[in-house]
Amino acid sequence: MAKTRRLISENLKNVDIVIELLDARIPRSSENPEIARLIGDKPSLTLFNKASLADSEATRRWQESYKSSGRQMLAVDCKTGENLSKIGTEVRRILSQKIKTWEEKGMIGRRVRAMIVGIPNVGKSSLVNRLSGQKKAKVENRPGVTLAKQWVTTNQGFDLLDMPGVLWPKFEDKITGENLAVTGAIKDTVVDTEELGMILAARLFELYPDLFCARYKLTPDEADGLDPYDLLCAVGKKRGFLVSGGDINTERTALMLLEEFRSAKIGRITLEVPDNA
Repeated sequence: MAKTRRLISENLKNVDIVIELLDARIPRSSENPEIARLIGDKPSLTLFNKASLADSEATRRWQESYKSSGRQMLAVDCKTGENLSKIGTEVRRILSQKIKTWEEKGMIGRRVRAMIVGIPNVGKSSLVNRLSGQKKAKVENRPGVTLAKQWVTTNQGFDLLDMPGVLWPKFEDKITGENLAVTGAIKDTVVDTEELGMILAARLFELYPDLFCARYKLTPDEADGLDPYDLLCAVGKKRGFLVSGGDINTERTALMLLEEFRSAKIGRITLEVPDNA
């Protein structure tokens, strides 16, 4: 990851604006604190990707929070195409004074150059492909696919420098790491699946009890008071994930729960809201 941080720092002088892509379900956890330190006072635009998977009311609250603090933010979705057509307009609005200066110097038509940054598996490659109208970047539903920088010409009047995803060396708190793991920003092969399933089950019942209980045919009384392990077992029992002897296959249950959360089969869910909401 040190290589990516160095790439970002070295290439800032070649771009006019930085576009940071966050996961709309975990805006705080997916915001790499090192990015802000690296870009300094360079103009920036934050995109909340995967907006169709997130709670729309929570996203609205994040928009209000960003607006009140003077930050530029737009909720988008690379799969549905939501608000992707507005990115170029937002970029030019943020850079309006710089573009005016270019025109006064006779540099009419100069293309804006933007750098796109974000954590692994947040959808940067999908965004690059949507904005370019071509499959310029390799896309897979796992972190760490983009390994080197590349320039791409978009269909919205600006050029885009795509950077590899970068995680920071140490998370500020345990919940940040958990949020990154349940959304797939951290490779599933390096985390304990059953533990992750227990964490997710508890968080979903805490934040969205109606959606959680409806999806897994649990009554609030059945789920209330259960510890995370027993809650995961309750889900597995309802799904019939049993092994010999009648025990619950908790690993299979955890994998199913993670997949259904990530694909929004449980519902549109956001795991954190702004502090000032």
